[in-house]
Amino acid sequence: MKKIIAFAGSNSKNSINKTLAIYVANQINNAEVEVLDLNDFELPLYNIDLENEHGIPDNAQVFLDKIKLSDGIVLSLAEHNGAYSTVFKNIFDWMSRIDGKLWSDKPMLLMATSPGGRGGATVLEIAKGRFPYMGGNIVSDFSLPFFGNNFSDEGIKEEELDQQLKVAITKFEMAL
Repeated sequence: MKKIIAFAGSNSKNSINKTLAIYVANQINNAEVEVLDLNDFELPLYNIDLENEHGIPDNAQVFLDKIKLSDGIVLSLAEHNGAYSTVFKNIFDWMSRIDGKLWSDKPMLLMATSPGGRGGATVLEIAKGRFPYMGGNIVSDFSLPFFGNNFSDEGIKEEELDQQLKVAITKFEMAL
C-alpha cells in the first residue's frame, strides 16, 4: 500500500482546497492517506537573519520529512492575489533552505480550486512552472472553478470536470 500525504496550501479552518485535497486523496486506490494541516506546522516568517541567528525551525524539517517518507503528494493550492498563500510560501521557503529539491521527485497530483471561475488557475500555473526546479514531479493537475457550485459531499457535480479529475487521479495512481 502506498503512503500518500494530502494537504492544502492554506491555513483556513474551512479551506475549500483542503476539502478538495482530502476528497481526491480518498479516491486513490491502494493508498494510506495522511492529511496534513499547515496550522500544525507553525513557523516564523522566513528571514535570513532569523535563520542565521536561530537556525531552521523544527517544524520545517518535520514537514519535509513527511514529504520524503511519502510515496506521493496530493496538494491543492489556495490562490491569494494570484499567487501562493503566505502560509504555504513560508513553509515552502523554509523547507527549501534544508533541501532545494524539497519535493524529492515524489509523484504529485497538483490542484487548485476557488469560488471563482478560474479555479486557482494562476497559482496552479506558477507552481507548475516552479516546482520542477525544486524536485517536483507533477504527474497530473486539476483545477476546479466555482467550488460552491461544482462540489458537494458526493464529489464533483459537473460531469466534464468529474471526468477530468478521474483522468488526473488515474495518471497519479499509475505514477505511484
